[in-house]
Amino acid sequence: MGTDTVRAEQADEVAERRREQHGWYFYDWACSVYSTSVLTVFLGPYLTSVAKHAADADGFVHPLGIPIRAGSFFAYAVSASVILSIFVMPIAGAAGDRTGRKKPLLAAAAYLGAAATTGMFFLDGDRYLLGGLLLIVANASVAVSMVLYNSYLPQIAPPEERDAVSSRGWAFGYAAGSLVLVANLILFTAHDTFGVSESTAVRICLASAGVWWGAFTLVPLKRLRDRRTTAAASASASVHGWRQLAATVRDMRGKPLTLAFLLAYLVYNDGIQTVISQASVYGSEELGLSQSTLIVAVLLVQVLAVGGALGMGRLARTYGAKRTILGSLVAWTVTLGAGYFLPAGAPVWFFVLAAGIGLVLGGSQALSRSLFSHLVPGGKEAEYFSAYEMSDRGMSWLGPLLFGLTYQLTGSYRDAIISLVAFFVIGFVLLARVPVRQAVRDAGNPVPDRI
Repeated sequence: MGTDTVRAEQADEVAERRREQHGWYFYDWACSVYSTSVLTVFLGPYLTSVAKHAADADGFVHPLGIPIRAGSFFAYAVSASVILSIFVMPIAGAAGDRTGRKKPLLAAAAYLGAAATTGMFFLDGDRYLLGGLLLIVANASVAVSMVLYNSYLPQIAPPEERDAVSSRGWAFGYAAGSLVLVANLILFTAHDTFGVSESTAVRICLASAGVWWGAFTLVPLKRLRDRRTTAAASASASVHGWRQLAATVRDMRGKPLTLAFLLAYLVYNDGIQTVISQASVYGSEELGLSQSTLIVAVLLVQVLAVGGALGMGRLARTYGAKRTILGSLVAWTVTLGAGYFLPAGAPVWFFVLAAGIGLVLGGSQALSRSLFSHLVPGGKEAEYFSAYEMSDRGMSWLGPLLFGLTYQLTGSYRDAIISLVAFFVIGFVLLARVPVRQAVRDAGNPVPDRI
């Protein structure tokens, strides 16, 4: 084979890889609007207000006959959605590895979540149970879809590209979140001009996130391609669901450093996910901030998170992903501790807090994903990423549960928010103890110059 032919084939391979990467970025663009507009901004305060409207004279609602303080209902619903995810994600990961057909599974999870999110338009009056159900379905769906989405990363990016590719994916997601939040802000603040009530404007914002999610999912479904599984991979994935997860954990016992990283990630990411989902409730209920202020604050987070994800990706090329993540955990701890002392009714200080979160949010998540991709043995991407996603979203139930219980017991959202500092401190200690270069070698992968 001639040199020109080899170069042409290599060029075609690079072009195809770039095409897949660009398609892959667009799933972050599609689903991140749900995380931003629904989970972070609108649903927490709105569902809390709906639950309070349905509450008894003592401020409690009674789903399934269980007395729950209305202000804790959203946090408990988030926990319930994550627990459901634990049961579903291993099945999706096992099926993805067994069949090699990840796209149909990704499509099913994405469109179920998009439909549930669009259905939030009908959340009004005292329908807090409907809101809780739709939240559980949508949140579980996005978690399952992310198992499959993340498992493409080792297939579409060689080791030296993964930090950059993962960071760009997060940047795409935050850019989409920013764009849609601007439209949300216009609709919400000028709802009278558009001839709709404030609650209707909120429900339109919720539903539009589902429409966006479904529409832009078409791009990755068109550009990503499934790979055939090897006979060995098919055999290893012949068991399903929890049996597959148990097999994955047993396999990880032979790679204890990969397991150690997952434990560290489980802890500190639980704190990140809880801050994302509960910050708007803290701002509205404890600090007395308006919905417009919360939208602007989260928009600030989105804008800074784009630069933060890309900037931390560059820092990782100089200092390594592990050190950069450890630095971000220190920043998370300081920022969250400062949040405890924020004065009520002072939007400027809330914006400062939002800026601090934005600068570390995208990078800490993107670099964690790319770092883990180096610790995954070849041929077991979906299997291992199902375990990763359980750490990412599937095991992130303890933070919302702790947040809700703390508020239920103390009636103070300040006590609830400061309790989350422990996740970042413990996660820092656990991650600092993981020798990641050795972990990469143990997984049978080439070790990058910087990691």
